[in-house]
Amino acid sequence: MIETAKLKERATLIGLISGRQTPELVAEHLDELEFLVDTAGGETIGRFTQKLDRPETATFIGKGKLAELAAFVSENKIDLVVFDDELSPTQHRNIERAIKCRAIDRSNLILDIFAKRARTSHARTQVELAQYQYMLPRLAGMWTHLERQKGGIGLKGPGEKEIETDRRIVRDKIALLKEKLEQIGKQKATQRSNRGSLVRVSLVGYTNVGKSTIMNLLSKSTVFAEDKLFATLDTTVRKVVIGNLPFLLSDTVGFIRKLPHHLIESFKSTLDEVRESDILVHVVDLSHPGFEEQIAVVKETLNEINQGQEKTTIMVFNKTDNYRFTEKEMDDLLPPTRENISLEQMMQSWMGKTNAPCLFISAKEKTNLESFRQLLYSHIARIHKERYPYDTFLF
Repeated sequence: MIETAKLKERATLIGLISGRQTPELVAEHLDELEFLVDTAGGETIGRFTQKLDRPETATFIGKGKLAELAAFVSENKIDLVVFDDELSPTQHRNIERAIKCRAIDRSNLILDIFAKRARTSHARTQVELAQYQYMLPRLAGMWTHLERQKGGIGLKGPGEKEIETDRRIVRDKIALLKEKLEQIGKQKATQRSNRGSLVRVSLVGYTNVGKSTIMNLLSKSTVFAEDKLFATLDTTVRKVVIGNLPFLLSDTVGFIRKLPHHLIESFKSTLDEVRESDILVHVVDLSHPGFEEQIAVVKETLNEINQGQEKTTIMVFNKTDNYRFTEKEMDDLLPPTRENISLEQMMQSWMGKTNAPCLFISAKEKTNLESFRQLLYSHIARIHKERYPYDTFLF
């Protein structure tokens, strides 16, 4: 019997140009959303954008654009419509009724990817908690089997009771998952305390910037790494030795813009490894056109979980092998743009712009990797010397 390949779900993306967002920025966000759809196993068929001062309260996008979207969904046999911004329960319900198709938002898509990629009990529990917290205010819209009931004596009450029962079940489940996470957190804390007082280094950064590849190079291990978003969910810790100096290196889950709040909350215990680190290595994808915004997203997320403050931070710009620029023509009088800056100019610019130690590497091509090791060694040695002032063997 020949097994047929599973067909990819056909998805259409929706972005809103509002506030200070430019069409170019929204297009970049939709590029990332398409990558998320691809990571989830879908195929993007078409994009829609609309310029509004603020989202429509009932349908997120305008009625005309919604009708245009409904026609496109019907003509192209679209399975799924993905919105780049979070939908309220009312918006979600009204949109699905209008387009006769499943609709999800970026938060729902990210939660789905996390659920598929969670491997350990810890990660699965965290994702499950975030999913239930996301689901709770949207339960009313999930009772579609009650829509056909007519009003009348004895019909309205049972529906409401069924929803309330379901809400109570979900709340109880959330409480149990939080309790389970607290127990896992205590176990992880015990594991960390048993590692002694070795200097701890954590790799942090936007998703898909090459943290796991760097982890594999430094630790000579085989942490899973691929060109997909959120390849790593579980924090991996390895003992690494540079020269004669041992330290602990951890690879953490990547951040992303518009990361669901519930996911940040549930993954705080995973990021305890970052909280207790002595050095943060902030990895940046230099080849990405929006890498400066990605840096800001990582810093904002670290601040939200009370990380990155009063810690030694090393900025590592990765993927220099993918960096591309277009040299300006001599008669071009327009000011240079991001695309006109050479790698050398970019390096000089950022080494002067940031107060943190700064390095440019290619983990894939192993370019400048030795300089990275030496820089890391110097910072680890300094902390080790402060911690063990009488350990002269290492110095």
